[in-house]
Amino acid sequence: MAELAQFVEKVRSKNAGPFKLTIDIFCGSKDAFDHIRTALPSERIATLLRTDPERLQRFEIASLNVIKFSLDRPQVQGSIHDRDMHGASWAALIAELEI
Repeated sequence: MAELAQFVEKVRSKNAGPFKLTIDIFCGSKDAFDHIRTALPSERIATLLRTDPERLQRFEIASLNVIKFSLDRPQVQGSIHDRDMHGASWAALIAELEI
């Protein structure tokens, strides 16, 4: 097994407003896209991110070779308990995922 980051060009996470996060996996090629879309089930992402699988949205954008996940932030952006104001640290969790 290898880390997801070894198969893709970039993994990025960011805010999608104060209540949502988005995680983008830029695969770079059709072959990488096809491999990642089958090797990375949404349930596994939901478990890793400690969210309900039914609340995780998945978008596969084949024309761009991108897989995108959208989920509720565990804390509202800027709240006293928010430890990642910009949502950038979530990408590291996904990039290091063994697939």
